[in-house]
Amino acid sequence: MASIPKPNVVLYHAAGCHLCERARGVVQGLQSELGFALEEVDITGDPALEAEYREWLPVVEIDGRRRFTYHVQPEALRRAVAQAGT
Repeated sequence: MASIPKPNVVLYHAAGCHLCERARGVVQGLQSELGFALEEVDITGDPALEAEYREWLPVVEIDGRRRFTYHVQPEALRRAVAQAGT
């Protein structure tokens, strides 16, 4: 029986971003419950990432698709991860 692949969640954040800290708390708090892989990317000092993400921080992408900007609501994250796993 093949295992079900885990959704890949990426949190883009920057130093000193208070919304980023809140988003990190929500995402990390649900990681074990929802069983997704989590990658955190600090955009600080990377010109390409700064240009793409700075005005939207924090940004959460699930399986390469941008799903959240600014705020991450726990129930919405649960739904988004469940949809990604189907």
